[in-house]
Amino acid sequence: MILSNILIWFVIIPMLMLAGLAVCRKMNQIRAVMVVLSTALLVLAGYVCVSFLELRAAGVQDEMLFQGHWTWYAPLNIKLSVGVDGISVLMLMLSAIIVFAGTFASWKIDPLPRNFFLWFALLSMGVFGFFITIDIFTMFMFYEVALIPMYLLIGVWGTGRKEYSAMKLTLMLMGGSAFLMLGLLGIYWHSGPGADGAAHTWNILEIARNNSISTGWQYFLFPMTFVGFGVLGAMFPFHTWSPDGHACAPTAVSMLHAGVLMKLGGYGCFRIAIYLLPQAANDLAWIFIVLTGISIVYGAFSACVQTDLKYINAYSSVSHCGMVLFAILMLNTTAMTGAILQMLSHGLMTALFFALIGMIYGRTHTRDIRKMGGLMQIMPYLGVCYMIAGFASLGLPGLSGFVAEMTIFFGSFEHADMFHRVFVIAATCSIVITAVYILRVVGKLLLGKVQDEHHRQLTDATWWERLSTVTLIVCITAIGCFPNWINETIQQSFIPIMKNLTAAI
Repeated sequence: MILSNILIWFVIIPMLMLAGLAVCRKMNQIRAVMVVLSTALLVLAGYVCVSFLELRAAGVQDEMLFQGHWTWYAPLNIKLSVGVDGISVLMLMLSAIIVFAGTFASWKIDPLPRNFFLWFALLSMGVFGFFITIDIFTMFMFYEVALIPMYLLIGVWGTGRKEYSAMKLTLMLMGGSAFLMLGLLGIYWHSGPGADGAAHTWNILEIARNNSISTGWQYFLFPMTFVGFGVLGAMFPFHTWSPDGHACAPTAVSMLHAGVLMKLGGYGCFRIAIYLLPQAANDLAWIFIVLTGISIVYGAFSACVQTDLKYINAYSSVSHCGMVLFAILMLNTTAMTGAILQMLSHGLMTALFFALIGMIYGRTHTRDIRKMGGLMQIMPYLGVCYMIAGFASLGLPGLSGFVAEMTIFFGSFEHADMFHRVFVIAATCSIVITAVYILRVVGKLLLGKVQDEHHRQLTDATWWERLSTVTLIVCITAIGCFPNWINETIQQSFIPIMKNLTAAI
């Protein structure tokens, strides 16, 4: 029975959110539905994580655990197939944490709060469905479910040039989806027979096991899939939707967008492009190393010249997400471990950044750092939280950013050739650039004289804002201080991928 599989509940609970919100009329009822069910998702993700670690400790070596398969459309062999490895489990935890924190960050969303949370729940369902599925057709469907709500969430509840930003984001991501759809169809038609005897299969594990895609087709399909997912990962030169989308999105949407949605890009590149097309990954990775290397440095320099808090964090996200794709393309276990750590670290710290920016903007009604100053005197709690997020971003030891970036750079430097090392050194320089814009913002925003005397009347964080920020800070600190359990969780997941990559050399 489908309900007996624990992973299915990651889709069912957001559906219950949608059903509950559909009948709610009062704000207290809306909040109750979101709090109860977002907490349920967090508890479920924690339970799956603990259960996964227990099974691994007991010696279970299956590539994917908690698998379930249900035929959806027999003529094309489309199935609802679910399963998770260590990477998927961590992405589910990240998603659940940010949905939980985003619920409290949107405590007083206005106007149309019920409609906002309906689209927010639909976006959440797409994200969770994407991470649990091992059927590439179903994965693509959930991918689209996660993207579509962004248009309305930004266009209706955003700020600034929200209509322009929503349209730009939607068109560019749909363009990436077109490339991705072609790539996935090509993989399907060259997938070889499935376990059930069908001529073709959508199942990721079966496609990898068959290894039936010729080298010529891999050269054609790899750019399609990597670019398709890379657009969502803000890869240069397909990144221009990201700063505008982040800047205009409401707080919780920015948190979920930068914290989780952009991780779909890195996860998809890792799970589909690298795993299923290993020969092309080995031969063509250098092209995308150049593009992602540009993303890292360009994003950091662009953040330095911005004066809008959201644009600063948006360009910072381009740089940090570029680092994820850069590490994946190094095709070794150390660098890819760093990529997963960076996905977790960036997801948490950028969600914290956007939550704090939304809280500051809600009080000061400006995001221009030239018009603010001395906020540490007025709202010390929010000021300290902003400094913690900034220190995580620039890689302070003891916080998640340091562990992730050092693992990426050490793994990337394992390549002894000049090409790789030049780009690794250039990417390493982004740490210095990041420190420049973070310390510049902290100095202008939090320290010095109060620029507007009206700001002295402002209040510090409320209880729901403190709950949201404390949740994220605890996770950032936990990863920075205790990264080994994450490393142990994901190491088993690299074995089949590295096996494919090594066999393709």
